[in-house]
Amino acid sequence: MATRTPRTQASRANRRAAASAAGRRAAPARDGVARNRAASSRAGAARNGAAGSRAATARQAAWEGQRAVWESRLKQAKQREGLYPYTISGNPIRPIYTPEDLAGIDLPRDVAFPGEYPYTRGIHPSMYRSRLWTMRQFAGFGTAKESNQRYHYLLEHGQTGLSIAFDNPTIMGYDSDHPKSHGEVGKCGVAVDSLRDMEILLEGIDPATISTSMTINGPAPIMFAFYLANAEKRGVPFSKLRGTLQNDILKEYIAQKCWCFPPRPSLRIIVDLIEFATRHVPQWNTISVSGYHIREAGSTAAQELAFTLADGFTYVEECVKRGLDVDDFAPRLSFFWNSHLDFFEEIAKLRAARRIWARHMRERFGAKRRESWLMRFHTQTAGCSLWDKQLENNIVRTAFQALAAVLGGTQSLHTNSMDETIALPSDKAVRIALRTQQIIAHELGVTETIDPLGGSYYLESLTRTLEEQAEAYFRQIDAMGGVVAGIEQGFFQREIGRAAYQYQREMEKKQRVIVGVNEYLDPEEKIDVPILHIGEEVEAQQKESIAELKRTRDERACTAALKALTAAAASAPGEQNVMERILGAARAYATEGEIRNAMREVYGDYTESTEF
Repeated sequence: MATRTPRTQASRANRRAAASAAGRRAAPARDGVARNRAASSRAGAARNGAAGSRAATARQAAWEGQRAVWESRLKQAKQREGLYPYTISGNPIRPIYTPEDLAGIDLPRDVAFPGEYPYTRGIHPSMYRSRLWTMRQFAGFGTAKESNQRYHYLLEHGQTGLSIAFDNPTIMGYDSDHPKSHGEVGKCGVAVDSLRDMEILLEGIDPATISTSMTINGPAPIMFAFYLANAEKRGVPFSKLRGTLQNDILKEYIAQKCWCFPPRPSLRIIVDLIEFATRHVPQWNTISVSGYHIREAGSTAAQELAFTLADGFTYVEECVKRGLDVDDFAPRLSFFWNSHLDFFEEIAKLRAARRIWARHMRERFGAKRRESWLMRFHTQTAGCSLWDKQLENNIVRTAFQALAAVLGGTQSLHTNSMDETIALPSDKAVRIALRTQQIIAHELGVTETIDPLGGSYYLESLTRTLEEQAEAYFRQIDAMGGVVAGIEQGFFQREIGRAAYQYQREMEKKQRVIVGVNEYLDPEEKIDVPILHIGEEVEAQQKESIAELKRTRDERACTAALKALTAAAASAPGEQNVMERILGAARAYATEGEIRNAMREVYGDYTESTEF
């Protein structure tokens, strides 16, 4: 760098002073020129404005003229026989949508950009251009050993995460040797009775590298404890575990009807689990608020949206009441949606869900962190849309439902297998279901741009309609005292029942055509797919496994752990964390049924009213 001499500095100072003086002398002249230019510019702008206004008026007149011509021709056009222009939620579908249907939609406020509040267009700025969704096929059957083999098969064929399906006794909190388990062990999922079964189920699978989803609700804390204890025995810290626990008990009372305890004690257990995991398992999604089963029970898309979000708000409220900071736990809440047959309505539902959740988390609950506003969700194609007739048609239905989930911005996806209506999926059917996702991801070009349907007059209008319908339901639920009060009064059950009845009537009247079911029938059809049968030997094996476990475990340690759990359950909410005691019982190799019964002594059972 050159060194400045005093002479150089003085010379430069003189030049700057001279230039400044010259500028002052020339200022009046320049000001005059500027004033003339400004006046000229204003005059030009006025002329341009007038011209622009005339052009806008002309464009509007041309638009109205085009509309009049089209409307005239539309009236003359013959309507196709059987046309039923209503979404599954009952929203009328107009023949065409135009910019006028976006009136009242503020693009920066309501739509914005991907990764920006309110996340209508997705929760990540680059969405699938950076990373595809997790392909997570739901699987589980028979014994833990058999399901372990299926998991290895799926991972070898490109699946990127596990999704564990449990059998009905496990879902209900019964051991395989319980009288109510007879005939159901291992039939619709895998039987998991203890930590030992979980160890076998995940043998050869590293919990530090694989994200695991568990579809379990009433006994969710118990299965979670088995999973944690297994990782602990293998030397994997809780901080490295990634996955999702469905753990949504409210929708059980609303739709699926699989619970262990009454609603209010169940909520206490869930808050205990969220509190525990927030502190010790920070990467785990502590609850997956599930609209899926609400939809499977017969709800409309609007009801699925509203009831699911209302459940989610209830969990947030209960955690806040406990004294938890919303920004500590909210980032690990996730959702689980159904992708049904009404293509555009399903996409709109997912976009509306993100927008509603973000707004309520920020404005209603005062969440400050961006992560607390984000709705992350898993999607599964609609099981209730599968039929036992013309099974291959189910492949097509599933493909379009999966495409809707992707266009709706899902973070993970399960595609149903074509033969699930008649049996547990065969290897071939599972492989086709997985390949469906892979074809969408790599061959269709839909992942290269973000929210490609954003801006569609129809889609944006439908998104707003579903949002408005959800908000109307929220007001109705609040007026009756909240979700638990609504469950006790039978509100949700009645609403879903009416919707299911309406859909069935539309099918019976052939207002809604289901190909191969109520139209285009094939009376000569023969089902030719391999059927996976679960024999009675599975139940016998599980019973023997439980007997052996009880013979070999430290019975004294197990009894002490169960007594400690009962004491925790009897304590006031916030005094003792029940989840910690459940984990202690799991470590002592207590069975699922024993752990449930230890809490049942305090919480009792729940019987749904039949009066509504």
